[in-house]
Amino acid sequence: MAERSFAKEVKKLKLGAGEEFTGEGILAITKALLQCGVGYVGGYQGAPISHLMDVLADAQEILGELGVHFEASASEATATAMLAASVHYPIRGAATFKSTVGTNVASDALANLSSGGVTGGALIIVGEDYGEGSSIMQERSHAFAMKSQVWLLDPRPNLPSIVAAVEHGFEMSEASNTPVMLQVRIRCCHVHGSFTAKDNKRPTMTVAEALENPRRDTQRIVLPPASFLHEKEKITKRRPAAIDYIRRHKLNETFGGNGPVGIVMQGGMYNGVIRALQRLGLADAYGDTEVPLHVLNVTYPLVEDELVGFCADKEAVLVVEEGHPDYLEQELGSMLYKAGASVKLEGKGLLPMAGEYTGQVMLDGIGAFLRQHAGDMLAPEIRAPNVPAPPIYDDLARTVPARPPGFCVGCPERPIFAATKLAEQELGQHHIASDIGCHLFSIMPPFELGATTMGYGLGPASASAFNSPDAKRRSISFVGDGGFWHNGLTSSIGNAVFNKNDGVIVVVDNYYSAATGGQDILSSRANNRTKSTKHPITEAIKGMGVNWVRHIERTYDVGAMRDALKEALTTEEKGPKVIVASSECMLNRQRREAPLKKKMAAEGKRMVKTKFGVDEDVCTGDHACMRLSGCPSLTVKHLDDPLRDDPVASIDENCVGCGNCGEVADAAVLCPSFYQADVVSNPTGWDRFLFGLRQRVISTLQRWRERGRPVFGEQAA
Repeated sequence: MAERSFAKEVKKLKLGAGEEFTGEGILAITKALLQCGVGYVGGYQGAPISHLMDVLADAQEILGELGVHFEASASEATATAMLAASVHYPIRGAATFKSTVGTNVASDALANLSSGGVTGGALIIVGEDYGEGSSIMQERSHAFAMKSQVWLLDPRPNLPSIVAAVEHGFEMSEASNTPVMLQVRIRCCHVHGSFTAKDNKRPTMTVAEALENPRRDTQRIVLPPASFLHEKEKITKRRPAAIDYIRRHKLNETFGGNGPVGIVMQGGMYNGVIRALQRLGLADAYGDTEVPLHVLNVTYPLVEDELVGFCADKEAVLVVEEGHPDYLEQELGSMLYKAGASVKLEGKGLLPMAGEYTGQVMLDGIGAFLRQHAGDMLAPEIRAPNVPAPPIYDDLARTVPARPPGFCVGCPERPIFAATKLAEQELGQHHIASDIGCHLFSIMPPFELGATTMGYGLGPASASAFNSPDAKRRSISFVGDGGFWHNGLTSSIGNAVFNKNDGVIVVVDNYYSAATGGQDILSSRANNRTKSTKHPITEAIKGMGVNWVRHIERTYDVGAMRDALKEALTTEEKGPKVIVASSECMLNRQRREAPLKKKMAAEGKRMVKTKFGVDEDVCTGDHACMRLSGCPSLTVKHLDDPLRDDPVASIDENCVGCGNCGEVADAAVLCPSFYQADVVSNPTGWDRFLFGLRQRVISTLQRWRERGRPVFGEQAA
C-alpha cells in the first residue's frame, strides 16, 4: 500500500497525439515511456523516484493493454539485470531506482550490461539529490557513467525537455548500442507543467514474442575474448556514435546573447540559473537573457567542439555543476588547455564545492562571477550594492533546539528499542549494528542505539567481524523487512549461518517497505492483485538454516520483546539467534483504516477510538517514561497547583492509541499514571447502558471517599 495513489492521474496516460498532457514530471516520464514503445520496466522504490514506481503499479491495466511488462524488482541490481532483455532483442527496456545507493547496488549488473552492449534501447532512470534534504551519502551517479561508459542525460526541469530526454535516451542507446542513464532530481520529478502528447506505441517486439524466437550472440556475452574487445568497441565505435547523435540532434542547447562571459551548466541546473539571472536583472520572466548559456542536457560524454566553440569568444566562463567531485569543470578545463584557449574558467571557486545548489547559492555564486568578470552588464545598484553590515545574532544552535529525525507517533518500532534499552539495563551495553530504514532513527535520542550502518540489508553482516570465539558478550544487529528481502536474507542471515555467527539479529517487520513509501513486499499481510505476498519472514529464516528463531507478533508488548532479547543474549545455544518483531507500520495502518472509518461514520455505524492519557494526580514528574519512549505525543504540562513546580507528563491530541507509553511504563515498572479511554461514536443502547452503569459506580465510590475524609474548622462543628 503506497503512500500515494495515482489511480486518477494514470488516466492521462491514455491521451493521444495532439492532446495536452498536464501533470508532474514523474507522470510525464511514464507517459514518455509508453510513447516510446517501451517493452518492459523494472525498478526499486526510493526518493525521488518512488512515485514513478507507484504510477507504474497503478497503471498496470494500461501497460497490459500495450503489452508492456512491469516488475517491482527485489533490488536495484535485479532491476538493472532485467535490461539483459535488450542485449539480443530489439526491445526497449527501462529500469529506475534511487541513486547513488541504487547505482552502488546495481554496479555489477550495470558494468556487465554496458560491456556487452545492447541492441534494443536501455534506459536507466535514477533519482539523485544533494544537501540536507537527501537521506543518503553524498555521491554522484556521474562517476558510474564514466566508469562503465554509460551515457548520462540531465534534462532541463520542464515537461517537454523531460519527455524529449526519454525519447532521445532510447534512440541514442540504440544508435550507440549503449545503455543510457537519465538523471532526475526532486525538482525535476515533481515539477508541474504540460506538453503535447503523442500516441502510445506497442513495443515492436514484446517479451512474450522474444521468448518464442530466442536469439544469442556470443560476442555480446561478457567472457574472454569478447570482453577484451568490448572495451575497444566502447571507444572506437560506441562513444563516437553517441557524440555524433548528440551533435546531430542538438541535445545540448545554447541560449542568451553575445556577452563577454558565459555559463555552462548541467541541464538540471537551468531553472536555478535563470532565476538567479532574473534576480540580477539579466533575464525576464520567459527566460530570455543577455548572458550566453550552454545547457548540457547530456553531461556524459561531453562534445568537445561544442564546448570549445562556446568558450572561444568569452573572457570568462562559469561552470554550474552540482555535487562533488567537479567532473565537468575538470574535463572542460582539459579541453580548453589542449585547445590553447585563454578564457578564464570559474566554477567551484565561486560556487560551493559540495551540497545542493539552492536559489540563494545560485544567486550568490553567479552574482559574484558577473561582478568579477562582467560588472558592466549589471545595474549600478546590483553591481555595487549598498549592503548594510549584517546584524549580529546569537548562535541559533544554542537557542533553538535541534530537531533530529525520529519515529512517527505510534510507530511500532519504538517499543523494540525501548525493550533493547531495558535489556541493556540488566545485561550491560552491547555492540549494536544498525541498518537502512526507519529503524535507523534508533541512533538518535532518546534511544541512542547503534554504532554503524553499512548498507541496505547489511546490518547483521556489519557485525560479523565481532564473531570472536573469545567474546564474552554477543553483538546485536537490526535489519528491516525491506532490507531483509532486498539482500539481507543472503548477505546477512545466510552469512551468519555459514560462519556460525553467535550474534543476535532482530528483523523489524512492519509489513511494508515503509521508509520508501509503504510499498508491499514479500512478507506484507495485504492482498495484492498483481504480486505474491504473505510469505512469512520466519519461514525464510528457518529455510536458511537458523535454528533459534523467535517471533514477537505484537511489538508493543515491551515486556515480551525485552524477555526475548534477554533470552537471545544469554542462551547457551550457539549459532545465530533471530528475533522477528512484527507490527504494522502506523502510517500505513492509518492510510488503510481512514477510508473505512470515514465510510462507517457516514453510515452512522459504531466506531471506537482509543486514546491514552496521564493522571496528573498520580504522575510523579520524573519523565522517565519519555526518556524510554520518545513518542512525540508524550509531552509535558505545568499544573496550576502551587505546591507542584515540576511539569508532569501529558499526552496531546496527536495520540493514535498505540499504547506504547503504558506498555513502557509497565515493563520498566514506572509510575502507574497512564490510563486508556475509549471514545465511542454512534454508540449502541448497550454502550449507553454500560456508560451509565460506570458513571453510577464511580459516583458511589467518590461519595464513599468524601465521607471518609477528615473535615476541620467550622464544617466540623
